[in-house]
Amino acid sequence: MIFNTTYINKQNTDLINDIVGKPFSFLQAFKLKGIGSKRMIIENVSPNFKYLLNTVADANYANIELRPHGILIHIIKGLQNFTWAIPYYQLVIYKVNGSSIHAQGRFIHFKNNKTLKENKKFFNKLLNEKIKFDEKYNFQT
Repeated sequence: MIFNTTYINKQNTDLINDIVGKPFSFLQAFKLKGIGSKRMIIENVSPNFKYLLNTVADANYANIELRPHGILIHIIKGLQNFTWAIPYYQLVIYKVNGSSIHAQGRFIHFKNNKTLKENKKFFNKLLNEKIKFDEKYNFQT
């Protein structure tokens, strides 16, 4: 689900908290050694995300925030901010010539450059959190 988070809206905040959980506390974020990625350059998006990108030749940036039950992808378009809330059970990550995040019939592909390489530890942390979440709901006998 995509939210316009340029301005604080109580309804959007409540919906985001319902989808991916409330933000980690300061102590939890400290134990995780950070819950946010550095900004990354968006190389490509799905057709239903095109309206979120800058229409001029500016670079498009996004960063990722961890939440207890999912992630938030914060996309900056000019003076507007958009947030894509993805629960862990819908999250799929591909590592092909960069990194690509897929969910809800949409995707964002991040450019393979220095900023993506700096976020390698963050992506490992993200995958570990997803595995921990998935193990809670392991129904195999």
